[in-house]
Amino acid sequence: MLGALVNAPTLFCLSGSSPRTSSTPNATRSSMAANSARIVIVGDVHDEWSIQEDSSALQLLQPDLVLFTGDFGEENVELVQSVASLAFPKAVILGNHDAWYTKQFSGRPKDRVQKQLECLAEEHVAYKRLDFPLIKVSVIGGRPFSCGGEGLFRKRLLSARYGVQDMDRSAKRIYEVASSTPEDHMVIFLAHNGPTGLGSNLNDICGKDWVFEGGDHGDPDLAKAISLLKESSNFSVPLVVFGHMHKELAHGNGLRKMIVGWG
Repeated sequence: MLGALVNAPTLFCLSGSSPRTSSTPNATRSSMAANSARIVIVGDVHDEWSIQEDSSALQLLQPDLVLFTGDFGEENVELVQSVASLAFPKAVILGNHDAWYTKQFSGRPKDRVQKQLECLAEEHVAYKRLDFPLIKVSVIGGRPFSCGGEGLFRKRLLSARYGVQDMDRSAKRIYEVASSTPEDHMVIFLAHNGPTGLGSNLNDICGKDWVFEGGDHGDPDLAKAISLLKESSNFSVPLVVFGHMHKELAHGNGLRKMIVGWG
């Protein structure tokens, strides 16, 4: 099945059909509606979020699912609280800016990473699967707080909360969660940064635009998890959603590719 990897701008809307779309001519309107979905993707907002205006925009789009790629602000708990309060089915992954100051969980009341996690509760999908039975979709969360590339950003946070100390363990966690997806569901991966293997040119979807020679700045653990799932199962993976890599390239070098397809 043809799939896509989407680097989300601030707001992006997708509509499409699930693998269970009926080909029966007499299918009812309700059964047809249950086999399609409108998914809205909200990219890195970096403090530019208005609860009134942006929630109204979402309301106009009438999404079946909203995916947030993180980087709400530099540990902006208040903004995350407003997102958590939105009355839409949603899934969220926190980005590197959401753990900008906190290097390890302190246990103190002012730990702003912990506060964000508590606000989002089950809707934060790091190393977790969140099922949406009405649209036959399961969202699989990647590694939170990712900064891209070969290293683990906020390693102490990852170790303390998720038991992840290296890329291999991270890839295994993502894969294990994805492999338990209900058989009749589509798999959507939601991560803060995209996988490796999508090119190393400045304008590639995960390309290093801040160095002259470019390079692949994707997450190797996410790439490995997706590869393992495709090799070991028949799950449909039509969509991988992420943010982090901004559309406008550094040094005025143009615009980044924001969607990549594979078949």
